[in-house]
Amino acid sequence: MIFIAVRFTARPDRADAWLDLVADFTRATREEPGNLFFDWSRDVDDPNRFVLLEAFADAEAGAAHVASDHFRAGLDVMAGAIATTPEIINVEVPQHGWGAMAELAPRTA
Repeated sequence: MIFIAVRFTARPDRADAWLDLVADFTRATREEPGNLFFDWSRDVDDPNRFVLLEAFADAEAGAAHVASDHFRAGLDVMAGAIATTPEIINVEVPQHGWGAMAELAPRTA
């Protein structure tokens, strides 16, 4: 699995609209056959910062994502709304999607 984490800092005047701005990109990416997840979060300490966690089944799926029309269109939209160059972590991990956390489970009583 290819796991990617990206931190985006939106311009203050675009932060509240960020999720709407990336909605088409998000929807199209989630529909890709090799996409495992594509999830946005907003930083609780900095409302202008968003974190994207995404994963693809393999390198081929990741390459298809980067070559897609919606990827280029998404970058174009985000370029007009970011305040700084995004930061990224991109690694290959030997699992397929999310696993259960061994250290924590719901309390039953």
